[in-house]
Amino acid sequence: MALLLKGGRVVDPAIEMDAVLDVLIEDGVFKEVAQAIEAPQGAKIIDCTSMIVTPGLFDLHVHLREPGQEYKETIASGTAAAAHGGFTAVAAMPNTKPVIDDGAAVRFIADRAKETAAVKVYPLGAITKGEKGESLAEMADMKAEGALAFSDDGRGVQNPLMMRRALEYAQVLGTPLLLHEEDEALLAGGCINEGLASTRLGLPGSPDLCESLPIMRDIEIARYVGEAPLHFCHVSTKESVEAIRRAKAAGLPVSAEATPHHLLLTEDALDASYNTNLKMNPPLRTEEDRQAVLDGLLDGTIDCIASDHAPHAPQEKQLEFELAANGTVGLETTLSLIVDKLVRPGTMSWAQFVRACARRPREILGLPIVKFEPGEAADVTVIDPEAEITVTTDWLVGKSKNSAFLGEKLKGAAREVIVDGELVLEAGTLVGRGKMAAEL
Repeated sequence: MALLLKGGRVVDPAIEMDAVLDVLIEDGVFKEVAQAIEAPQGAKIIDCTSMIVTPGLFDLHVHLREPGQEYKETIASGTAAAAHGGFTAVAAMPNTKPVIDDGAAVRFIADRAKETAAVKVYPLGAITKGEKGESLAEMADMKAEGALAFSDDGRGVQNPLMMRRALEYAQVLGTPLLLHEEDEALLAGGCINEGLASTRLGLPGSPDLCESLPIMRDIEIARYVGEAPLHFCHVSTKESVEAIRRAKAAGLPVSAEATPHHLLLTEDALDASYNTNLKMNPPLRTEEDRQAVLDGLLDGTIDCIASDHAPHAPQEKQLEFELAANGTVGLETTLSLIVDKLVRPGTMSWAQFVRACARRPREILGLPIVKFEPGEAADVTVIDPEAEITVTTDWLVGKSKNSAFLGEKLKGAAREVIVDGELVLEAGTLVGRGKMAAEL
């Protein structure tokens, strides 16, 4: 069935497009983008007046938990949450149980996604076997089965020689490494930013050096190895941003992401309630760090926004702060948070939003970007900038509800999500394979 999106503001900086246009979709691709398109017979017409129509959003950093921790999330439930939040595709981190560290495991994720996913799923493989940091995983085998990149997310690669070897293999394979940068010796059990908040709450601190030092180390190893692509996950400190800025100025092939929680929250959000939904890794940092990360996003030092969607069951969060699991769910709140807190106030333009949430994630993984041109794959997110939502456990459709933003009232939300020309979210409600995934 053909779809005609009528009268929306189409924003696609890749082709310098920002205008009120109609978008005609047929057979899974864009057929025509112009003013006053006449609807083909039998086409479904969607009025997009006052809506923002963008290339489909892509989340570069998602934990779907399958296999092994399906009680937290599954590929089906996680991708239903992605569609609800406006995403047309996600990259699935490999720290499952067992870890995705060989070709057969990558194939399982790809096959399972074909059976159950509401949106596109791109598997990532581990850098080291079991993410233990002791020996390299089967990177070539995983790439042959469809892994687009490699990551030991959840743990930093502690051994610099292991990082060198991984970079050498990544260079040969032409695939990036997505790095969770954390020096475990410096961390020493820290669970909150080392500073005023950790002192006030009596919790062991994680110094910012714990992140920035391995980033500096790995930039230098990449410089030594040569043209080895590096992507830094969930950057949270001022020093990290400055190191990445210097590396880019030197022409090194590095990229980086920031999460909504590190862009919008600081350690000051933590108080005597010891809200474990605010426990994440890296931890919430200072206002100076938050502003540096935001400035880095706006000037292009930070390439993209990623949710680091980290679902956990209630029994894993309802513990003493030091014992609780790290992470917050984010697939369903990322779009609304960025629109409400950054785009609507004018801090970020719609073009910058599209670059950070749709274009750069695909480019980093070596995927074709989505463009509003005839023949291109029709992955589209339609955003209602005036839609009002309240983040509640009932509003979240994913299995886990551990959001750092519970209770937030936000303006701006996904209204339609189209994947390969097929509606998976319509008028804010899951339909088609989106509804199927939510019910699995």
